[in-house]
Amino acid sequence: MDGSRRLSPQEIADILRERIRAGDLKAGDRLPTQAELSEEFGVERGAVRQALRSLQEDGLLSNVSKGSPPRIAAPSPASGVPQPTMVALAPRLTLAFDEPEVRIDVVCHTSETLMLALSEPLRLIHEGRLSPRSISFRVLMPSRDITLAFPVLVDTPDDGGADPVHERWVQMRDAQARVLQHNLNAVRSTRRVDVRIAFRALPFTPPMKLYLLNGEEALIGYYLLTRREEEWQSRTLEMYDALGSQSLLFAFRKRAGHRDAAFVAESQKWFDALWETITTDLTLS
Repeated sequence: MDGSRRLSPQEIADILRERIRAGDLKAGDRLPTQAELSEEFGVERGAVRQALRSLQEDGLLSNVSKGSPPRIAAPSPASGVPQPTMVALAPRLTLAFDEPEVRIDVVCHTSETLMLALSEPLRLIHEGRLSPRSISFRVLMPSRDITLAFPVLVDTPDDGGADPVHERWVQMRDAQARVLQHNLNAVRSTRRVDVRIAFRALPFTPPMKLYLLNGEEALIGYYLLTRREEEWQSRTLEMYDALGSQSLLFAFRKRAGHRDAAFVAESQKWFDALWETITTDLTLS
């Protein structure tokens, strides 16, 4: 920087904030090192650190003070404004995977949305832009042996034969879980990341989906049922079902205040207790 007057930390933060707003710095990008920023702005590193802390408090940076340049944080849902699962989950997972030890706990009906949302953080790991040391997934989904609350046929067959809607759901659940398993294990083999993934079988149909990210954030959304038709094995199934990717997710973060922090802590406690209570592993066909 030219000129004799040195920029204040707030002015440095404002310049970087404008670069983020303008798209010169995008979610997932790493900032220059503190030494490089100090040289660019002609200030001591202490001023740079103060500027970075200001951006972090605004939720614009992640990975601050961890021995490497911070990243531009993925945009998070506005406080109190729910977003569709697919919109809200992917950027929050990407941010969660920026930690050295990733711990994801999930309650869901199938893992379709989770499988799709994971594509971005896994891509960044394969590219070397994210480098967690360990990844742990615990996933709770309904058992194949229970009578589901949904999806169900609109008209139950009178012949007492196999339920095609249930058969279709089991096939979908198992196929998506195997893809999720495969994609996570690929990170273990190609990037030498310690990966652990476990599935357990719920004895009931969860009325909501829950994602717990590193014990720091909880995303919760309630399934809303709809009547729809689906082609399957050369027949049309008319069913009551929930479109999970369209469920609105509400975000609660520990750093957002006492009420959010309490919800995250209680959600994690509830999940841990449920996981310990249920000892039956999910059977994948």
